[in-house]
Amino acid sequence: MTWSIIARDDSTGQFGIAVATRFFAAGAHVPHIAAGMGAIATQALVNPYYGIDGVRLLREGRSAHDVVETVIAADPGRKARQLHIMDASGGIASHTGRECIEWCGHIEGSGFSIAGNMLAGARVLDDTAKAYVANEKLPFARRLIAAMRAGEAAGGDKRGKQSAALLIYGDEEWAALDLRVDDHNDPLTELERLEQVSRERWVHFRKYLPTRMNPAGITDRATIDAGIEAAIAGER
Repeated sequence: MTWSIIARDDSTGQFGIAVATRFFAAGAHVPHIAAGMGAIATQALVNPYYGIDGVRLLREGRSAHDVVETVIAADPGRKARQLHIMDASGGIASHTGRECIEWCGHIEGSGFSIAGNMLAGARVLDDTAKAYVANEKLPFARRLIAAMRAGEAAGGDKRGKQSAALLIYGDEEWAALDLRVDDHNDPLTELERLEQVSRERWVHFRKYLPTRMNPAGITDRATIDAGIEAAIAGER
């Protein structure tokens, strides 16, 4: 009932996941990222613990293949699950249970992994991949959305549309971008709009937040406001 793309941005090292489905609030349970260590999408008859336990294992330095084998071994319902994972070294692994509803499957490329189930057909994943590769000059968030839009144009979830999400992590343990469209008649269009809004202030503000290297961040409001205004002016 879902398809998703996991990717790592070559220029920043960020991990990102974009997902869309005809189901409520996909962003609440499908995408999981361990900053600097890897990313997991758990879908079909979703098991949230694939993400919760999988992120812990990635942080321990386990490979994508090892994480997949570990989490599905502990789950008697694995025949109805789908997940795919990318680890810190770029390794990719996936599982599509034999009870997942057609069309279902997984493909991978250089720096990305795409998986889906209950789709209109294999072309959904193929076109998602082609668009991701073709849009390498786009900023990472927009590249992920463009890939998903191409998959939707190929038929997407065969039941229709309802929710979408975009999750991106950099080096810090908080998300660089966490956008969710939980219930909408055109969720990817709304996700695209939210990403555009994020560029008005959030992407400039986030560099002032606390980090592990600078636990206080920047707290002087005049400095923050001036920096944001200068960044916005520089984009005009």
